[in-house]
Amino acid sequence: MTSEELKIKIIESGRKAVEQLIKVAKEDIIKTDMLDDNLAADRLKNAAATKKLAIFDAFDILNKIDLEEENIRISNNSSHKTDTKQGFAERRSK
Repeated sequence: MTSEELKIKIIESGRKAVEQLIKVAKEDIIKTDMLDDNLAADRLKNAAATKKLAIFDAFDILNKIDLEEENIRISNNSSHKTDTKQGFAERRSK
């Protein structure tokens, strides 16, 4: 299996992970059947922190997926010949 094929599988897995993180973020912190139960402030704080982490992780994963998809697209469309008139930094700045 090539590196590109592996990257595509990782991207697919990342998208599934993002969907799961969205489910975590959508879940209610206080469920309606638990309203009578006195929840401790630290439990509410932990639940809110978990949601925040899930949202930020989802965005981080999506950003990395977008970057990798762009790299795959560029590598498929560009020729592998390097323009020798440019240095390393100039080529990487694109």
